Order: sequence, then structure tokens, then C-alpha cells
Amino acid sequence: MFIGHFGVGFAGKRFAPKLSLGTLFLAAQFLDLLWPTLILLGIEKVRIAPGATRVTPLDFYHYPISHSLVAALGWALLIALLVLWAKRKAVPAAVAGVLVASHWVLDLLVHRPDLPLIWGSPLRFGFGLWNSVAGTLIVELSIFAVGLAVYVAATKPRDRIGSWSLWALVGFLLAVYFSSLFGPPPPSVKAIGWAGEAMWLLVVWGYWIDRHREPRAMAGAAPSGDASVPQ
Repeated sequence: MFIGHFGVGFAGKRFAPKLSLGTLFLAAQFLDLLWPTLILLGIEKVRIAPGATRVTPLDFYHYPISHSLVAALGWALLIALLVLWAKRKAVPAAVAGVLVASHWVLDLLVHRPDLPLIWGSPLRFGFGLWNSVAGTLIVELSIFAVGLAVYVAATKPRDRIGSWSLWALVGFLLAVYFSSLFGPPPPSVKAIGWAGEAMWLLVVWGYWIDRHREPRAMAGAAPSGDASVPQ
């Protein structure tokens, strides 16, 4: 799961209009933002195994800190508390926490049984959608399209940058997604780690987009003064 996580991040804007898209991306992708650093440090492990599934050649055989269920819930609580501290509001904090936890749920759909329950547990979970290229495309692109539609409906551009920067990101994400899906396997585990670190740039891109967009006024919503520009 890659582009689907960004779809969930986009959709979060509907429920937490004061959170920047960058923060929503950070929450939705937090586990995958943490994972590359742990890979590069040798704390978590992955190997390149062409044929592991029909979609990805990667064998995720040890990643309990970033991708176990218990760890994911712990990270979700941490991010929620940080947002609560920063915003002093429960709803944005809850949305951020749910986005972090949603990452594990979406991964559960596509991964083969390799998602651990907790460090040291032999239990592994995964429904294995990655064994079907068509199924993966339908599910992940649908999540992305719905999330993007929700974001577009919930915000409007403040200037031209607010429009073209968004669609440039959409095009870039689709290009990366299809190249990873149908391209050759990565050359090394280190290359996987550094490519994963580059995802932080997408978080920065999200902050940039949201500085040039604003929440749309909604019928029955609070006065416009309550819908301040995301920070």
C-alpha cells in the first residue's frame, strides 16, 4: 500500500480542516516514514525476493517497531497527543491518531501474512491482496480517488499555486506508484531505505499545497473566523 495512504491523508481534511495537508500526510504515512530509518540503522529488516508477491518483490520479515499492531497503536497515541498539545483541540488530535492507525489497517489488506502483532510474537497477519495486481489497483486507486475528491470538495485554492501544486503532486504520486508497481526491483536494501526517506519531501509538499488552499465554507458550519488557514 502506497498511494492509498495518501488518499486517506487527503480525506482527513474533511474531518480536521485546521490540520495542514502536510500533517495529515505525516500521520497517514507515519509508519512508512519511520520504517526507512530503522532499515538504514539495521534495526528492522527487509530483503529483496522477486516473486514474494505479484505486486512487490520485498519480503518484510522483521519490522515490529514500525509495523506491529501494538506499535502502530502506540505511535497513533503519540501523534494524537502531540497534535492535542499543539492544537489544544480533541478532534484534530483524534483524526491524526486514526490516520496513523489506519496505515496498519490498509497494510493488512494488501500484505501477505507478515504484519506482526507485537515484537517477538509468532502471529502474523495479512490478507494478501498483493497477490492480485488487478485487485491491488482497484482497491488502492479507489481509496486514493475518493480521498482526493474529499479533499478537493473540502478546500479551494487561494491562488494559482494552490491549484497546480495539488495536481502536480497527484501526477507525481501516480507516476511513482506505477513505476514501482511495474518497474524493476530495487537494487539494494540501502536504496529502499533512502527512497523511503525521500517520502518526507511529500510531507513538505503537502504543507506547501495547504498554504495556498483554504477550507470551503460549509452549510451549517461555524462562522468563517473559525476556519482559519491551516498551520
